[in-house]
Amino acid sequence: MNSFSATLLKRYYIPVLLIVGILVFAFWGGLSDMFHKWSTQEEYGYAYFLPFITVFLIYQKKQALLSLKFKPSWVGVFVMLLAVIAFFLGEIATTYTLVQYSLVLLLFGFAWALLGWQAFSWIRGPIALLFFMVPFPPFILNTLSGYLQLISSEIGVSVIRAFGISVFLEGNVIDLGNYQLQVVEACSGLNYLFPLVSLSFIMVYLYKVEAWKRALIFFSSIPITVLMNSFRIGVIGWLVDNWGIEQAEGFLHYFEGWVIFISCLAIILLEMSWLSRVGKALPLGQVFNLQWPDKLPEGFKSPERSMTSVHYGMVAVFALLLLSRLYVKGLEEIQPDRIGFSQFPQQVGHWIGQDEKIEDNILGSLKLDDYYLADYEDQSGNWINFYVAYYASQQAGSAAHSPRACIPGGGWKIATVTTVNVPGVDVQGTPLKVNRLVIKRGDFKQVVYYWFQQRGRVITNEYLVKWYLFLDGLTRQRTDGALVRLSTVVQSTEDWSDADARLVSFAGKVAPLLKDYVPQ
Repeated sequence: MNSFSATLLKRYYIPVLLIVGILVFAFWGGLSDMFHKWSTQEEYGYAYFLPFITVFLIYQKKQALLSLKFKPSWVGVFVMLLAVIAFFLGEIATTYTLVQYSLVLLLFGFAWALLGWQAFSWIRGPIALLFFMVPFPPFILNTLSGYLQLISSEIGVSVIRAFGISVFLEGNVIDLGNYQLQVVEACSGLNYLFPLVSLSFIMVYLYKVEAWKRALIFFSSIPITVLMNSFRIGVIGWLVDNWGIEQAEGFLHYFEGWVIFISCLAIILLEMSWLSRVGKALPLGQVFNLQWPDKLPEGFKSPERSMTSVHYGMVAVFALLLLSRLYVKGLEEIQPDRIGFSQFPQQVGHWIGQDEKIEDNILGSLKLDDYYLADYEDQSGNWINFYVAYYASQQAGSAAHSPRACIPGGGWKIATVTTVNVPGVDVQGTPLKVNRLVIKRGDFKQVVYYWFQQRGRVITNEYLVKWYLFLDGLTRQRTDGALVRLSTVVQSTEDWSDADARLVSFAGKVAPLLKDYVPQ
């Protein structure tokens, strides 16, 4: 370390430690949630490395940054202010995703305000990389995972058929005759997609070519990942058909995953190599800007850095951040009293229920706080499956899973989706409106009614659910709520109207009972 670097450390280590302390104190809840997801969800395991990569990429520009004259920017202070507002709203609504994004935005604005645009433009890419470390909101992650499972299943089956193997697909269930493979969440491709998209962003940052080539490389990482994951599923199906179910389990299963990940990376590198020869041709090694920075020469002096009004504005924003955190710290999310579903009646009108249990591995992905699942049967032998999932908080990484996203995973195909009124039925003083699904699997048919019962509201739109979660978290400090689902089989001798009549009748009897179990 030369004398100039030592002088810098002595001069700035106290302000740096102070800023880090403020950020850790203010964002502790969001950071804890983020670290927990990194350690428990495989698709985010890569995120641990991103802060270190960002620091290295910034360190690469050390000499250039120290040589430039900083021009502190009020635009950066404005970005910091927006980040603090987002932080406050996220903390009030206990929306950790918003809190986590606000942290990255605050760092983005801080660098911009401190350095000014010219110097900041040297490091905006590495700071932008930090956005990839923020986990997706649960409802987006669940929906994305569901769609990727379906796509991967369909393409994977095409690969299996290309091997000359007879196979049948029902939703996410691949039926090989002797064996059945289910494409679960872990096989959706997210384990590859998130790290590869992040890695491709780093590669594009280092890839010094025309903008259109860099954009092509970055966005191509998505279809490459989906297609290669689908190919993996197809190969597993071929292996299972020839050598048994062991080929889809244990070490071999994980090893195949690593092979696919490395293959995706190799394809991206081949694509970069080819593009580097298109137009202005350069060897791939020359378009990568990955090198250890040179040491600062002895006697090096950087331009004078003096306090400006912008710096005082930055201090004011940090003070506002602290005040916001202290205010929110005095608030707690309200979780109203309720009766547990263990006391829910097994007789509803003339319907008699038989309780069921959800398997532990499924419960782990649902992340609910209480539930009730039962088959209710009448004297004629007709039955209705009744399911309620209750969440005491839907912001700390938990959210009601929409049946529209989950049903295809069981091999069912959703034929129609409509929103209908249930005549003569009210829920907490509001006429009951439900989502009506017609689902089919082979010759089997069902009608499904579902709605979201949330803090005195009956909601059918999944995105409106998220809006009210934010609004009620902000104004009422509550994010509790439930998903209610009814389903019944349509027998071969019945019309659709017969199934609807059963569901309407049962809904009229069960809806008034929910008020004690799902608080208004």
